[in-house]
Amino acid sequence: MPKLFEYFGLIILFYSNEHQPIHVHGKYQGKENKAEIIFENGEFKEIRLQTVIGKLPLDSKNQKRFIKFVTFYREEIIHKWLTFFVYNKEITCEIITQKID
Repeated sequence: MPKLFEYFGLIILFYSNEHQPIHVHGKYQGKENKAEIIFENGEFKEIRLQTVIGKLPLDSKNQKRFIKFVTFYREEIIHKWLTFFVYNKEITCEIITQKID
């Protein structure tokens, strides 16, 4: 379970057996959502927030923070996805301490 980022208590991670589309999981105090990064014709289109079977969803405040984070850091997330799942290399967790506006 590679952890990608920590952002004010919100943990952003992949599970090691992930699938397409490219997505990340956001966890906060035992609650969890998934955010899919959607492209059409090679252009970024949207972030789709999904529930995770068997998990309570993030509260609305943390869902908004999660979507904002994934939107802002989507290029880094894609890079880490490729590094881990395509090139089979380890990735490191980054602690983000600067608030995203």
